[in-house]
Amino acid sequence: MTSRRRFLGHSCSLGVAAVAAPGMFTALASAQSAAAAPDGYRALVCILLAGGNDSFNMVVPFDNDQYNAYASIRADLALPFADLLRLSGTTQAGRRYAVHPGMPEVRQLYGDGELAVLANVGTLIEPVDAAAIENGAPVPLGLYSHSDQIAQWQTSVPDGRLAHGWGGRIADLLMDGTGIPMNISLSGTNLFQAGRRSSEYSIVPEGDGAPGINSYGDNSDFGPFRKRMVDALLAVEQTHLLRREYSGRLRSAIENQRVFVDALQTAPPLLTPFSTNTFSQSLRQIARVIAARDVLGKSCQTFFVQVGGWDHHDEVLANQARMLPVISRGLLEFRNALVELGVFDAVTTFTTSDFGRTLTSNGKGSDHGWGGHHLIMGGAVAGGRLLGNYPILATNSPLDTGRGVYIPTTPVDVYFEELALWLGVSPGDLELVLPNIRRFFVPGADPLPLSIFV
Repeated sequence: MTSRRRFLGHSCSLGVAAVAAPGMFTALASAQSAAAAPDGYRALVCILLAGGNDSFNMVVPFDNDQYNAYASIRADLALPFADLLRLSGTTQAGRRYAVHPGMPEVRQLYGDGELAVLANVGTLIEPVDAAAIENGAPVPLGLYSHSDQIAQWQTSVPDGRLAHGWGGRIADLLMDGTGIPMNISLSGTNLFQAGRRSSEYSIVPEGDGAPGINSYGDNSDFGPFRKRMVDALLAVEQTHLLRREYSGRLRSAIENQRVFVDALQTAPPLLTPFSTNTFSQSLRQIARVIAARDVLGKSCQTFFVQVGGWDHHDEVLANQARMLPVISRGLLEFRNALVELGVFDAVTTFTTSDFGRTLTSNGKGSDHGWGGHHLIMGGAVAGGRLLGNYPILATNSPLDTGRGVYIPTTPVDVYFEELALWLGVSPGDLELVLPNIRRFFVPGADPLPLSIFV
């Protein structure tokens, strides 16, 4: 394994600008001119479990005292102790944990040191506990709102509104104005990959991955006719400014589609089998794009996949028994494909969600919460560990704001900081990517709060 310092010292060295404060765009231009040439390949794969995954049933205490507290507070939502899949080892505090019975692949990846669990992470303006909040300490805007919390996870700005995400700020720095963008989405437009001057390149999970204009020249009954019509329109010399701009953008999109499809078709074939569900097929498509990285001329990329349907105000046990195995199997399939391609060390896959959920039951399911638990997978990840601080579950916990809504002990800024540094962002440019990081950690300090990577 390569050391963390070596990872930070090479590969995709970036300086990234946000637009959260005056003068930051000037810093972008300065950082861009000073960016080192990429060396090797790195990619981040962001998986959004949209709706607010009930992660208290994804990662469960396995010690008798904490499991008993979990079962008492969760009541009808508690998973039977005998069904849990215990994770190997213990934490530094000697605690033991387990995962949902439908996630044996995650347990395997954890046991093999290829996946870590990050406990109790969420949006924060500043470190707080329940008493501080009662005394007026600030909390994130729209704390229990799906749209607000997804936006804050994707921008890392909990007390304001930005039109750009931290993945998009990276692309703003690296974009050269030509070719396929470095940010690839399997789930359409998203804030995480939106930059000031760049956007995601949206593709579909199936087939050749053709993006939004995939109807151009397709094999349907109307495909050839549609192509002739579009070609005829593009052949007209437009004098109106807006029509000329639209025509130019459409030509560029068609050319990018051709380059992208050709790259996938000329890349080495992928032999690893994947399940037929949309999530696994999205990961398969990402693996195919990574296999074509040299043809596409990409040395740094981000990928985005959204998996919806996690807002389980009722039937949480039945829904998770159906949905969590899909995530677990998909992660192992993706790992196997990356190993086949020889790039498992160069790709880090991580989960996000709107928020965690209430530890207590509403009688049918769980409601919107705050802190939640997440998965980080990759060959460079120091896996087989539970990172952060899994809260001690108790009815009088200082982190419980009511009904088992636990205040995060790790802010998203710290989570994303280590991912950005691994991708190549220098400590000096970190605030341009994550404008609120100094509220929790001084960039450049050592050791890092989580030490996600080897």
